[in-house]
Amino acid sequence: MKVKVCGMTNMDQLHQLGEMGVDFAGFIFYPPSPRYVFKNGLTGADVKKAKIKPIKVGVFVDASLEEMKKQIDAFGLDMVQLHGRETPWECQQISAYIDVIKAFRFAENDHVEWTIKDFYADADIFLFDTGVPVPKEQRENKMLYGGTGRKFDWNRLKGLKVGKPFFLSGGIEPGDAGLVKDFMKEPVAKDLMVVDINSRFEMAPGIKDMEKVQRFITELHS
Repeated sequence: MKVKVCGMTNMDQLHQLGEMGVDFAGFIFYPPSPRYVFKNGLTGADVKKAKIKPIKVGVFVDASLEEMKKQIDAFGLDMVQLHGRETPWECQQISAYIDVIKAFRFAENDHVEWTIKDFYADADIFLFDTGVPVPKEQRENKMLYGGTGRKFDWNRLKGLKVGKPFFLSGGIEPGDAGLVKDFMKEPVAKDLMVVDINSRFEMAPGIKDMEKVQRFITELHS
């Protein structure tokens, strides 16, 4: 099982991910996020020059095509993750330029299959994450786009036929490796490609606890 560590803001830790065998590193290009890629002085030139081992994923929330292309070139990104309210047409526009992961944030009453059905042709990979809280006054809280630590109910995927490679995200914790391995036995998990970890593996927003990351990877692969 491959692992993505998202919300990276530190060059030394990016190199450590490569040494640990982490497959994907996520960079959040969304200014309201506490894990905004530039918050600790990281630059595109630094990342591009370093030639880090993990596949570089740029996370965008309702960004313009021009802004995404700018950062793809500046950082040498390999993929983009669209984590907002992008339409299939918007996915199609950027997919002509780079591989696309379309993230879906499921709130309590959202229907999974109905939500993803229009995106099969225009996204290369899906990502399933936790939705915003039900109260309307919190639905537009921009801090809630990723990295909330809120748990995603994996049971909602059981019995589904996703038919597309997908990332599993949403509040995954250091002690969840056994639960992930149990989920991998489910028929739907034949399309599970990557486990995406973020805020529960941090000392501070954007700064990972690398011991927790390493322990999780070891337990996942044991």
